[in-house]
Amino acid sequence: MTNIGSGVERHGWRCLLLSTSAAVVLGAGLLLDCTPALAQQEQSSANPLPPIHVSPPQQRTRRARSTPNTSRAARPRGRTVVAAPSEKKFPSVSSQDARTGQTGYVTQSTSSGTRTNTALINVPQSISVLTKDFIKDQSFTSIGEATRYVPGVIYHQGESHRDDLVIRGQRSNADFYTNGIRDDVQYFRDFYNLQRLEVLKGPNAMIFGRGGGGGVINRVLKEADGTTVREVTVGGNSYPGARVTTDIGQAVNENWAARFNAMYENTESYRDFVNLERWAVNPTVTFAPNDTTTVKLSYEHLHDRRTVDRGIPSQILPGNALPRPPYDTSASTFFGNPNLNYALADVDIGTAVIEHDFENGFTVRNATQAARYDKFYQNIYPGGGANSGAVNVAGTSSNLSAYNNETDRTNLFNQTDLTYKFDAGITRHTVVFGGEVGRQSGLNFRHSGFFNGVSDTIAVDPRNPVSYVPVTFVNTAKDSNNTYNLNLGAVYVQDQVEITRYLQLIGGVRFDHFDLQSRDRRTNVVMGRVDDLVSPRAGVIFKPIDNLSIYGSYSVSYLPSAGDQFSSLNPGLVIAEPEKFVNKEVGVKYDILPRLQFAAALYDLDRTNQRLADPNNSGFFLLSGATKTRGFEASLAGYVTDSWQITAGYAYTDARIASNTSPTVVAGNRVALVPYNTISVWNKYQFNPMWAAAIGVIHYSNFFASSDDTVRIPDFTRVDGAVFLTLNETWRAQLNIENLFDRKYYATADGNNNITPGSPRVFRLSATAKF
Repeated sequence: MTNIGSGVERHGWRCLLLSTSAAVVLGAGLLLDCTPALAQQEQSSANPLPPIHVSPPQQRTRRARSTPNTSRAARPRGRTVVAAPSEKKFPSVSSQDARTGQTGYVTQSTSSGTRTNTALINVPQSISVLTKDFIKDQSFTSIGEATRYVPGVIYHQGESHRDDLVIRGQRSNADFYTNGIRDDVQYFRDFYNLQRLEVLKGPNAMIFGRGGGGGVINRVLKEADGTTVREVTVGGNSYPGARVTTDIGQAVNENWAARFNAMYENTESYRDFVNLERWAVNPTVTFAPNDTTTVKLSYEHLHDRRTVDRGIPSQILPGNALPRPPYDTSASTFFGNPNLNYALADVDIGTAVIEHDFENGFTVRNATQAARYDKFYQNIYPGGGANSGAVNVAGTSSNLSAYNNETDRTNLFNQTDLTYKFDAGITRHTVVFGGEVGRQSGLNFRHSGFFNGVSDTIAVDPRNPVSYVPVTFVNTAKDSNNTYNLNLGAVYVQDQVEITRYLQLIGGVRFDHFDLQSRDRRTNVVMGRVDDLVSPRAGVIFKPIDNLSIYGSYSVSYLPSAGDQFSSLNPGLVIAEPEKFVNKEVGVKYDILPRLQFAAALYDLDRTNQRLADPNNSGFFLLSGATKTRGFEASLAGYVTDSWQITAGYAYTDARIASNTSPTVVAGNRVALVPYNTISVWNKYQFNPMWAAAIGVIHYSNFFASSDDTVRIPDFTRVDGAVFLTLNETWRAQLNIENLFDRKYYATADGNNNITPGSPRVFRLSATAKF
């Protein structure tokens, strides 16, 4: 295994990081008290690193694959890394943990940032990785909650039926990927089969293609890697609710390995009438016919049915003063119709990956994914009328509106990467040539709701805002009713160059052909738009010592005129140029200890060509809208000592409207849901082999519910805690407490009158059996 932090002297010093809840609340940040001590050992009985075994000369071993791309000085020479004798059937060196140096809260390398397995310290980009151990310790099941611990990422309500994030001031509900392949339909992804969650910030078109202007989320799923695992976890919460997951896998023989993950959950909510029921299965197999070839097959089915809950409205102030606050009511108050508010998603994803090493510097990887998404959601929510659902000054009246939407989609993608590693004089190169082809087709079918079949709004008393008035749903002229077909193709090339042990360069360019056709099912009119997009990327990395890198980067990405979800095409959109994102970033990455990573970045992100309705030509647009985001991010993750793990982050984000994007969203406004300051800290301490405890703090400064800056959401601080009990190698239990001090706060929003109150104190208890 490559020692990423080899620059730290073995008999140097230990840096003791002290972070208290009070320091976070007061914004005092992180206090460092550095005292001389012996260097941290790389392995401990409580949290061991993946084992490394050196083979005797006479033993023939399977060659290790996917070694992280590290600096010249750090590359091991003259040693062969092989599986432990007990894992001889399917070598442990191929395990997911070993390939990326993942242990506890630390991941040392990833292939998502460069398409080659590269040490994080050598990637000129801000990347945050949440490991499966961190997610398990937090008892997370959703992307929105987990990413509160990622600097620069804000959880968007997403109408309570989909994953939706704001990354560096750019909102997206489509920039989601599974093992590097687009997974862009609107639904909630579960963590039952998650190996790690990667957040790559800034434009990522060179690697991922269109979109990704603020960043992308990549889920790396558990795979059949030959590791023996037999684990069942049963848990519940105080809402109440219950959840069970299973993870079973092992090597079948020296060529085959299999794994099976599954989940079932049925839980209520702190919100009245709200519940969810979902289940999923994910079998995977890996076939390794020889030392140089692997074939990985995976299938996942997810079924999710839940109550759609768009929260509470704001309230108009006397004299219509601004900004107006959220409506002051119980965190449980539900606005809508419990019988009609629901979302249903059925997701099927099949994946096949073939990898081959030609043993002459060339490797090839081909990935194919076929996915089918059936999605329907229906909302009765605060909205409509003269005040768009806001509660009046007297607190006696609000309006509800209604609609539903069917958004089915079929995706088919194929990616091929050819990687060539070679020396040229004093330089070393890792060159990736690749291409992607894909087809996405689907249906957008929206209905507007009419109460009692007559009115598109209905008044309710916000003191009792539940409505059981019958609603008739009609596809009106303003509603979507179209099918679409998207054909896409891309080619790309990238070179990672190591000039000396002190200097590395990375450069690449991607060409995307984006051909979208949309047919209106009412008129049979077909409209189309073709975009040819060129997205460059460049970076430079200076490494004065092996465990410290200073980098600068430049990247560009585009979002086609049909937007994230291809909702419709009209004459105005057909002639609209894509939106453009340009990111300039400088940063530093420092492996303070071999398993303690610090990173910081300064960036400037410009978004242009945002559409503003043309007041002189209905249905057409002026491409004069723009936003600018400037920010600073810092993170710390890993082992402070063998017993103390930490994940901490801070982000300062100044996201502004740079040029009007609507009559009310004007230059100078702050972008919706983006606080100036966010702070998160999670500390876990292992007292002894049996007991451990953790404390976490999340703080947001105030932010606006929408970019018209009329509804300000107050700042909040939430404290979470956990206690862990390990009885023996078989039994483990944990108790998580969210919102330990039962503070009232508002967690997120989807506009001025769809604001989600934060959860009161909730207990989550789970037990895990390994057999």
